[in-house]
Amino acid sequence: MKVLLLEDVYKLGRAGEVKKVAPGYARNYLMPQGLAVLATPGAVKQSGRIKKQGEVKRAKVNQELGGVAEQLAGKRFTFAAKASETRRLYGSINTQMIAEIVSEEIGVTVLAKQIESQPLRMIGKHNVAVRLTIDLIPEIEIIVHREGESPESALEEEEKEALMAEEALAEFLEEERAEAEVEDDSTDAEPTAEADVEEQDQEEAEADEETA
Repeated sequence: MKVLLLEDVYKLGRAGEVKKVAPGYARNYLMPQGLAVLATPGAVKQSGRIKKQGEVKRAKVNQELGGVAEQLAGKRFTFAAKASETRRLYGSINTQMIAEIVSEEIGVTVLAKQIESQPLRMIGKHNVAVRLTIDLIPEIEIIVHREGESPESALEEEEKEALMAEEALAEFLEEERAEAEVEDDSTDAEPTAEADVEEQDQEEAEADEETA
């Protein structure tokens, strides 16, 4: 189904563009939210006007939130949580929790749907995008650490685990290389052994002829 976008829609398109989408997505979300209409010939004729209006609105919002985007970019937020020895949380840090702490920090309401992240379920550092507008998507840093410990301890724990994983991979690759070398040596040795047998058979045959 083709629709004409009336507003900017993240990961889909900008106001005034015609996009092909799933019928269910159009009927259940885009149209009820006033984000798009069916791309009939009459509607498409209005695309130029809608595009210009969208550009004006977009420029205004980007200007208003530009400072907020700069304030958020690279900013660190921390959450304390209970976790197992394997760093997995007993629960999760969801987008609503992240939106609330971000809103409190910058003084601007950020909705959960503007947080581009799956629920965080591991101790450590997570980079999360905050969708302010279709153009302004600053990335923040979320540090999830154990209750009663510092955020730095979570980073150290994560780095230690990453180092152990790298060492384990290097050991595995070294074993694979050693096994491959052994197989190559065995393959090279087989023709030599066969040649030795053939040479011995030939010598025995010559000896028999001389005796005869």
